[in-house]
Amino acid sequence: MKLAKYKLTIRPTSNLSLPPYKGSTFRGGFGHALRRVMCVNRGETCAKCLLGKGCVYTYIFETTPRQAVNETSEDTHLPRPFIIEPPLDEKRHYSRDDNLDLHLLLIGQAINYAPYFIFAFEELGRIGIGKDRGKYRIESVTNIGCGEETLIYDGNSHIKDSPQVIDSTDIQNIASQLNHHQITLRFLTPTRIKYKGKLTKDLNFEVLIRNLLRRSSWLAEVHCDEKWDLDYKGLINRAKEQVTTTHSNLWWHDWERYSQ
Repeated sequence: MKLAKYKLTIRPTSNLSLPPYKGSTFRGGFGHALRRVMCVNRGETCAKCLLGKGCVYTYIFETTPRQAVNETSEDTHLPRPFIIEPPLDEKRHYSRDDNLDLHLLLIGQAINYAPYFIFAFEELGRIGIGKDRGKYRIESVTNIGCGEETLIYDGNSHIKDSPQVIDSTDIQNIASQLNHHQITLRFLTPTRIKYKGKLTKDLNFEVLIRNLLRRSSWLAEVHCDEKWDLDYKGLINRAKEQVTTTHSNLWWHDWERYSQ
């Protein structure tokens, strides 16, 4: 699996009003802006569009089996090849003197479409976002590798190609430096996990690792053309016999979804 991480620094050009959790607002706004700048057949639905197979918008935001790198999947609800990490503070109002940092994680084939992501976020800044359609401009975009950052866009010039990519070996090297006997896992944003078709409130190791393995292997297959040859059941059974939860401070959190 290959990943590329970017940091987008944006500056408001008018007052911005955003919800405490900004993820769904930026994600919905990004999807709207991407379709606006990429779609050449706006009178048609994506499912019926003749250009759907090669469409950048459909691949990124409404991934179906015909857009997947590996077209063997029959599932119609495929994982999207990107993750938007919004500012984690609960600040709601931003003026022209403020900066916001968004982090963007692209997976596999989506790395090739980084300029389209940046262009769509620029368009979103022109359209406006949030309650009062506040506007912003992109100040800079940096590519974050293993221990270093590279400026790839300064808001005006050409977007530099050849990003630093994080692969499975890099992830293994990072993991090898962690304490293998005890780890602390902090959920920085609201987390929604299902087990046996139901939302789970009590998250044990087996449920967590089962969901992580399923999600990661699915992303690798759909967007990286990698089918992991693993004994998932055996791996989970062996691990859960050795791993226990010593402390958990999770609580149920109800929140209203905000979008564009």
